[in-house]
Amino acid sequence: MDTPILSDIRVLDNLLAVNLNITLWSARKKLTLEDFGHVDLPPEDLATLGSKRIAPPESLRIFGTLKARAFNFLDRHGIRFLGGWAIPEDKATDIIQELCALRDEFAAQKEAFLAEYDALIQAWIAKHADWANLIANSTVGSDYVRARLGFSWQLYKVAPLMAHPDAETMVESGLYEEVEGLAGTLFTEIAKFADETWRKVYAGKTEVTHKALSPLRTMYHKLMGLTFVEPHVAPVTEILQMALSRLPKKGTIVGTDLLMLQGLVCLLRDPDALIEHSQQVIEGYGPATVLDSILRAPMAPTFAEHGPVEITGLLDVDEGDDPELAEITDPTARPCPGPRVQIPSMGLW
Repeated sequence: MDTPILSDIRVLDNLLAVNLNITLWSARKKLTLEDFGHVDLPPEDLATLGSKRIAPPESLRIFGTLKARAFNFLDRHGIRFLGGWAIPEDKATDIIQELCALRDEFAAQKEAFLAEYDALIQAWIAKHADWANLIANSTVGSDYVRARLGFSWQLYKVAPLMAHPDAETMVESGLYEEVEGLAGTLFTEIAKFADETWRKVYAGKTEVTHKALSPLRTMYHKLMGLTFVEPHVAPVTEILQMALSRLPKKGTIVGTDLLMLQGLVCLLRDPDALIEHSQQVIEGYGPATVLDSILRAPMAPTFAEHGPVEITGLLDVDEGDDPELAEITDPTARPCPGPRVQIPSMGLW
């Protein structure tokens, strides 16, 4: 990010830190020479043995899914910070309630898995009868598995030790650098989210449904909860809110409205351009000026054919199967204008 943008240490007054601990059992054991009997194998400095599955991988897939959902949820509401996430203190209750729901689902799936564990192992051995001894000699009891499947978190307040007798040492501890980087991290996360949104939802489209607004609303709510992080955040929420308010309440989104959304997503993909235009809002030009300028920015006119793709990652679009969000075009077919969004100033700056 070329534009210097830093958060003040006082931002910690409005933040809580979440450290998420989700442990999964891989159901794998290391292969050993004994597994193959008396055979010649390459020396260990040349090659090493891999691993063997001692339980069906599909029976454990749900735990990885729940872990991904927890990470994506915190990414939608917080900022990566100190190995976890910084979340708005005034949103903590709602965030923790959602984590509780995910933890309870994890616990229920864990008990269901452990109840069938012995039968699953026997079925896995039977499925691979030629290698039954290789599996049976490596199985572990259900108590072992229980201890390795876990879902927990710690919620805590971070504060600088300003009153510490060695205050200079505290300043050098790295906390200040972590806090100063929060704003940059936030805009970078938004840019990555916008890039994913562009590729999976907007690139090359001549029309979209209202489901395509879901990722924009996700970005809006994330930024709204974190406006205190840095002065340029609030103007971005104003730009998003203005864009959403301009759209028809129903029907497909086409023409000028779609071009505005595509230009807005392109702007969100570029942290430096976004901050520059956020500054114009701070200086009084208004979010409407930015949106009107987007429509005057040149964009390539070519479009590509659609092809199916699975929506993953941060996009919060699990509101039913919508073919609009199950399609993607070649992301180079209708690119954002230039390597950076160049919105004309119209003589304002």
